[in-house]
Amino acid sequence: MQYLKNRWQVEAGYRQVLVVAIPLILSTASWSVQHFVDRMFLAWYSPETIAAAMPAGMLHFSMVSIFMGTAGYLSTFVAQYYGAKRYHRIGPVLWQGVYMSLIGGLLILIAIPFAEPIFSLVGHSPLVQQNEVEYFRILCLGGGFYIASYALSGFFSGRGKTWPVMWINVFTTVVNLILDYALVFGHWGFPELGIKGAAIATVAAGVFSFLLFLAVLAGGNTNRTYYTLKGWRFDSELFIRLLRYGFPSGVQFFLEMTGFTGFVLVVGRLGTASLAATNIAFNINTLAFMPMIGFGIAISVLVGQYLGADKPGLAQSAAYSGFHLTLAYMIAIGAAYVLVPDIFVAPFAHQADPQTFNEIYRYSIVLLRFVAVYSIFDAMNIIFCSAIKGAGDTRYVMFVSVLLSVFVLIVPVYLVIEVFEFGLMFAWVLATAYVTLLGVVFYLRFLGGKWKIMRVIEQEVPVPAPKLRPTKLGRVAKL
Repeated sequence: MQYLKNRWQVEAGYRQVLVVAIPLILSTASWSVQHFVDRMFLAWYSPETIAAAMPAGMLHFSMVSIFMGTAGYLSTFVAQYYGAKRYHRIGPVLWQGVYMSLIGGLLILIAIPFAEPIFSLVGHSPLVQQNEVEYFRILCLGGGFYIASYALSGFFSGRGKTWPVMWINVFTTVVNLILDYALVFGHWGFPELGIKGAAIATVAAGVFSFLLFLAVLAGGNTNRTYYTLKGWRFDSELFIRLLRYGFPSGVQFFLEMTGFTGFVLVVGRLGTASLAATNIAFNINTLAFMPMIGFGIAISVLVGQYLGADKPGLAQSAAYSGFHLTLAYMIAIGAAYVLVPDIFVAPFAHQADPQTFNEIYRYSIVLLRFVAVYSIFDAMNIIFCSAIKGAGDTRYVMFVSVLLSVFVLIVPVYLVIEVFEFGLMFAWVLATAYVTLLGVVFYLRFLGGKWKIMRVIEQEVPVPAPKLRPTKLGRVAKL
């Protein structure tokens, strides 16, 4: 008990981690609520729309994630500049993230004409395919706004000032859910658009989020201190450095999303019930996963700030404090998945057709047991991966993600389902092994300690003190 009390009070202890993390946890929890309710509405609407939403949404987010991970890595630059008290460099790096989001948004638009052949290749049922194509095309229209919002949030999270991020995300979630309900079912005079309405609501919420961040950043005091407007110019050296460290982070983000997207797409070939149950299990998992993302961002920020201030010991302490807290949370929610799974699955069954949902329900209960197991190792994955990324060790993270995504998840799942025809449960065994290995490998890298000497910001060139010479009166004068 004394250990916990001491750990609460010390610098980089539980209290300090929670001060930074709680607004981010609430912020990411609002994302969880947004996606959970969105999928719940679609489950009420029809089995085909809930079956289509996850593959199409994950494919879109996989494309967005590589740019989001790259542009969003500016929060590490902000954290290290802030720790080093070089505030005038924060605005310029923020703008390099905005330029990255413009590039990403334009490239994502190019994918719209390819939606139909992509989902045709996957081979889901015709009605599911139709819904996938419609959902994916509309989501692509908002790609640039999602990336830009994520980048701009780095200005606040990188400085550890996380409450504005939370409030903006809460307001965005409210806008999304209101539009979702109106456009999916056709309430309050709006047309009934089904899955199209869900996509339109998501895009509109993304635009709203971007405009809110932009309005907050335009404040006069903020601009004077951090050059948030004065630093608007394109800086090739800073942009390339953001790309150098941020792109591997984006690739890692992309590979994790791609791996699970490929998993969902292949599982979908087993039938609508297997696909819908997998979608529901992953959506329930966001209740555990998204708050951990909040902890991960907090740890990355604190590690970056302490390294910027040349305090690697405190950076390590902050990482362990974050891990202890997330592990306790994950054990509790994992136990709930096993002991009371009905609480999580029941909302999806409400208003769904009992006859068609019965098989989906049985599968979902079993899949939650897999989620309970790998969620504990996911705590290791997110915290220790975030810690070494906060230092700049992004290339190692990228290489590990490439190897494990390809050789533990994507290829084995394809073989299990398509070649050996082992079925849904064997595929989920592989998904659990994948997350477990990620957690173990990143923890071992953290223990190695190489990250402690890494930095992403440039070294400040010391200005030599002026030489002094004595005068005739015995005083000194500048040469």
